[in-house]
Amino acid sequence: MRWRRMDSIPRSKAGERAPIRVGVAGWSLPPAHQDRFPDTGTHLERYAARLNAVEINSSFYRPHQQKTYRRWAESVPDDFRFAVKLPKAITHERRFEDCEEVVARFLDETAGLERKRGPVLVQLPPSFRFPGMQAIRFLRGLAESIESSVVLEPRHASWFTAEIDAQLEAIRVARVSADPAMVPEARAPGGWRGFVYFRLHGSPDIYKSTYTDEAITRQAKAVSALAAQGVESWTVFDNTTFGAATFNAMELRERVT
Repeated sequence: MRWRRMDSIPRSKAGERAPIRVGVAGWSLPPAHQDRFPDTGTHLERYAARLNAVEINSSFYRPHQQKTYRRWAESVPDDFRFAVKLPKAITHERRFEDCEEVVARFLDETAGLERKRGPVLVQLPPSFRFPGMQAIRFLRGLAESIESSVVLEPRHASWFTAEIDAQLEAIRVARVSADPAMVPEARAPGGWRGFVYFRLHGSPDIYKSTYTDEAITRQAKAVSALAAQGVESWTVFDNTTFGAATFNAMELRERVT
């Protein structure tokens, strides 16, 4: 399954420090933390003045026009990047089958971000067992159709084997490092290791808990080590229920800038 072949993803040169991207799943600004952002501008403009990445989750639920993505891209600094979540019609409803038209539309819409389109996030439902080479063919086609990376967040235990990790490595698809992990193996990054994507959902209470100072320090050390090795990393906080994600993202960003 293929859509449109794009140029290869730019890589950091040997000895060059790779980007460390830190953001939130969505760019809402909780009232408790608004004073840490500029007073003027849209929420996205204010958010992008302090953080250098964001994960667009609304694309999972509904399409956006290309001009909407273009407007978002034009409102942020040049070095800002957007991760975009693949629609649930592909991952949860069709489960990679007969979805060429939906994928093509998604890629066309998100092309409005131009070079500010970062990784495409493919999050799978917990009930989605590894379907064999059908999944690898789909992910290969997607990876070959965009200039940026593809990151996969499987949540069924059947995806976490050495063989599947090797297949993901071969097609340059990174597997998300998730916290909390639905299976123990999900805590570590997997697949292609030329790009690492952390999704921190809140622990111990998913979507709610604030990460401790100790946890933020560990994350800062981990992404700094990756940067020194020339590996770009993204850390996206998804503990958004009570605004902890914004607080944690700002803490981490300040420690790695």
